[in-house]
Amino acid sequence: MKKVCCLNPISKKGTSHFTDEYELTDQLAQADAVLVRSASMHELDLPDSLDAIARAGAGVNNIPLDKCTKKGIVVFNTPGANANGVKELVLAGLLLAARDISGGIEWVHQNHDDANISKDMEKSKKLFAGTEIKGKTLGVIGLGAIGIEVANAAYSLGMDVIGYDPYLSVSSALRLSRAVHVVQNVDDLYRDSDYITVHVPLLDSTREKLNADAISKMKDGVVILNYARDLLVNDDDMAEAIKSGKVRKYMTDFPNVKTANMENVVATPHLGASTEESEENCAVMAVNELREYLENGCIINSVNYPNCSLPAEECACRICILNVNQPNMIVKFTSLLADKGINIPNMANTSRGEAAYTLIDCDTCPEESVIDQLRMIDGVRRVRVLYR
Repeated sequence: MKKVCCLNPISKKGTSHFTDEYELTDQLAQADAVLVRSASMHELDLPDSLDAIARAGAGVNNIPLDKCTKKGIVVFNTPGANANGVKELVLAGLLLAARDISGGIEWVHQNHDDANISKDMEKSKKLFAGTEIKGKTLGVIGLGAIGIEVANAAYSLGMDVIGYDPYLSVSSALRLSRAVHVVQNVDDLYRDSDYITVHVPLLDSTREKLNADAISKMKDGVVILNYARDLLVNDDDMAEAIKSGKVRKYMTDFPNVKTANMENVVATPHLGASTEESEENCAVMAVNELREYLENGCIINSVNYPNCSLPAEECACRICILNVNQPNMIVKFTSLLADKGINIPNMANTSRGEAAYTLIDCDTCPEESVIDQLRMIDGVRRVRVLYR
């Protein structure tokens, strides 16, 4: 029986995909796997029994990746599962920025007991006049699952769209509308965009990417939308840009003490993926990733170990080895098994930075002492054996 600890409420549509061989528990110390959404795991003691963590969402800044990698714990996320939900909120942000809808709604609330509200609104509505997004230029920084959805949808609404992504994959490029103009230099996007939306992960290279220097290259009166990660924007620089009029409005899904008190900021309380559909999609995808790894050893959508898989074939057992990416590791594994007379009909090895993963199918099952010898090889972090 495999035990899975849910650190946040997880949609039952996802957990229903577990078979009777799985048990949900609230005891992390007993868990073989973890399902998590927003709960921070940085201060938690991760038990030796823990093989995998699946984040029901895209961002993994709430998970201690380095610690997990060193312990041989595979961390998964669910890229694209919540893309439509975030896309729709970004489109709402575009419209809220172009038209002072929130100001108009607030006016109605403030004047709800005015007997002449029907007449007075005709005089007051000019205070909330805005512009249309059709014909305006949207710059999309980051053309992953969400960025592509936003770019394509904005074009369908009549916007000119500029995209920038130095790591644009072939599969992503094929999903991107040919009408989207992809630039190689982000400064070109800054210069020509009326609206700029950012859709990149939070990394050292992207932290506070939108700062005073970047904003200085933008159009006067630009609107900036951040529905990706809070720390992609330098809040102090944004405050100055809004005060000077360089930035007309800042739309963000991540209010904090600074942005919640800024003028011309429209903030929502992290609603991007907070739809019933997104939560269900993320939960189903996360559960399926855990099952594929725990049952078959295959890694799909890991953020700290390389993707790796082997087809399900007839064999006595499958050995799964998480190790440091260094020379001669495969030779050490195969030589040890060969010395014990164990034939290897199929195997796979992939690497990602300093982390590597090896799958080995065996015609006969090694004794536990042989598995212990594999674990003792320098550079091996974890060994799992799946009996067929």
